[in-house]
Amino acid sequence: MLAVPELGLQELYIGSSPGRSPVPSPPGSPRTQESCAIAPLTPSQSPKPEARAPQQASFSVVVAIDFGTTSSGYAFSFASDPEAIHMMSFGYTARDYYHDLDPEEARDWLYFEKFKMKIHSTTDLTLKTQLEAVNGKKMPALEVFSHALRFFKEQALQELREQCPSLPEKDTVRWVLTVPAIWKQPAKQFMREAAYLAGLVSREDAEQLLIALEPEAASVYCRKLRLHQLLDLSSRAPGSRRLGERCSIDSSFRQAREQLRKSRHSRTFLVESGVGELWAEMQAGDRYMVADCGGGTVDLTVHQLEQPHGTLKELYKASGGPCGAVGVDLAFEQLLGRIFGEDFIATFKRQRPAAWVDLTIAFEARKRTAGPHRAGALNISLPFSFIDFYRKQRGHNVETALRRSSVNSVKWSSQGMLRMSCEAMNELFQPTVSGIIQHIEALLARPEVQGVKLLFLVGGFAESAVLQHAVQAALGPRGLRVVVPHDVGLTILKGAVLFGQAPGVVRVRRSPLTYGVGVLNRFVAGRHPPEKLLVRDGRRWCTDVFERFVAAEQSVALGEEVRRSYCPARPGQRRVLINLYCCAAEDARFITDPGVRKCGALSLELEPEPAEGGPNAAGAPPGRREIRAAMQFGDTEIKVTAVDVSTNRSVRATIDFLSN
Repeated sequence: MLAVPELGLQELYIGSSPGRSPVPSPPGSPRTQESCAIAPLTPSQSPKPEARAPQQASFSVVVAIDFGTTSSGYAFSFASDPEAIHMMSFGYTARDYYHDLDPEEARDWLYFEKFKMKIHSTTDLTLKTQLEAVNGKKMPALEVFSHALRFFKEQALQELREQCPSLPEKDTVRWVLTVPAIWKQPAKQFMREAAYLAGLVSREDAEQLLIALEPEAASVYCRKLRLHQLLDLSSRAPGSRRLGERCSIDSSFRQAREQLRKSRHSRTFLVESGVGELWAEMQAGDRYMVADCGGGTVDLTVHQLEQPHGTLKELYKASGGPCGAVGVDLAFEQLLGRIFGEDFIATFKRQRPAAWVDLTIAFEARKRTAGPHRAGALNISLPFSFIDFYRKQRGHNVETALRRSSVNSVKWSSQGMLRMSCEAMNELFQPTVSGIIQHIEALLARPEVQGVKLLFLVGGFAESAVLQHAVQAALGPRGLRVVVPHDVGLTILKGAVLFGQAPGVVRVRRSPLTYGVGVLNRFVAGRHPPEKLLVRDGRRWCTDVFERFVAAEQSVALGEEVRRSYCPARPGQRRVLINLYCCAAEDARFITDPGVRKCGALSLELEPEPAEGGPNAAGAPPGRREIRAAMQFGDTEIKVTAVDVSTNRSVRATIDFLSN
């Protein structure tokens, strides 16, 4: 039996009591066409992509869930009052509850922390991927994520009913889930599957759920900020001007808005109906970067303003890496391993999980006080369980271990605590902070993003004075203006609500990878390798040709479609599959080239064919059934639709990235 108590953002504990059929090969040759049961009508042609305006479903309220590594929350706004964003964030409820459990009782609970990182780091992510709790027990990741999402759903709906009792129950909520922009398609699909399992939406109403990319959400929100809501890090340099110094601009309007905000619920924030002052000064073509520094990753995006108050264009594919605040926690754990032994720390975590949580709580409290100019040492409490367990395991006390250790920056204080020098604490930050700066500098060096003069530093880790100082010191002298919004930890959540209100605000994105399928082309001697030659019925074919749908780095507009036509291989066929391939290179020729891999499968569910002499669409050849598929690569997820040309009826089309 499973039970879910109140969840802390990315910290979940669950109480416990003491065929998919294989995906056939791609249609790259006649033999694989037979197994795949589909044949391309136009294997060598690449029709020009066509743009189609995305259809927007009606909704009464937008509910956004920012599913973070170390903290999470939800927010919502009503369509009738879109400028008011109602917030609810969660921090460490699960952690604190687990911390307060009796040790015997804690054994019956599964405590998961920072589990969002597992989805990013797993290279072979599937619906059966397991997560490991702090006590070593495992559980399907899909169940853990769905429990967390179900909690947010129930909390949000309860609050919506309290604020608006007359709100209809069905088809009124547009849900928005945030994910890092650097996540690949399998991870995005995994979150969608977890949302289905949690009951946020059904598969039949999939359009009610939007996946928002975290730096994009932050970018959308930053457009609304006024000068007094921004901290310009360059203002700390002598002679520089603070963003908020132009207080004469609309001061009476701002005061009125603040008074209105305070008169409402304390968790309600008001945003501008238009754009903030900083944006009002920008012109079409201006470029800026958003660095989302979260608990698990740093996520970078560069946008160009297409119109002064209009849409945004992504200039380079999302970049970044696993350089989040948890890197500091890992560095602290490694430091403890150097002092007390890595084997002891591993054993302690496994056998005393609740006490390990106590220790992480103590470190987190001190970590938040770290700063580049702090002079005094920091005391970190060691749980009694740690001290006692170490003495029993090693035969001597922790004070002896510290004296024998080669780590001179950590001592034993007279109050019975670890006493860490401020230099030692700052050193724990350095690998992660340096990684973030390296990612930013690497992106700024790209020719596609030249001309960027403004950097928005957002995310929970952006609150760190250590990170702020390091980024400003590294990038400020290069002429980059580094700006941090107030309430920086809530920037993505607020932006996700705004994105749900107008998901078309980012009009153009860059494809992170090259996508396509394997097909047959006519063999051309001298151009095609001899080993790819296939002769059938007297005709010479080149096998395994990589037919590209979209290239890596290619700009793709929202609603832009890539269309292909396919023909089922046999009459009466009800389901067809086409394997999808991807790679980082733009010029791959064959699906067997290095770096090209199978990444998913396009599935088309067909209705029975019309009876002989029945209705048939104009122009469809007798006996030949054409399925026309349209794929979109310009949204936050890859989407596909399909039509049976013979009947002009929609065909259920899906892309599965989790079946590998």
